[in-house]
Amino acid sequence: MSTTNNDTSDIKKAVEQANGQEIEKNLEDNKKVDAPESLSEEEQTAFIEDDLRTDK
Repeated sequence: MSTTNNDTSDIKKAVEQANGQEIEKNLEDNKKVDAPESLSEEEQTAFIEDDLRTDK
């Protein structure tokens, strides 16, 4: 179980170890990302099933 004291020390460690140049490099606008995978027909489902919707 974590406590506020542990969270604070973890945050302090992260701040002390942060590398500004590395962060800047990771935030570059032209950084390439992989295209999302295509879903199979079975995987292409609505988030909410139509028969459960109440907003129609």
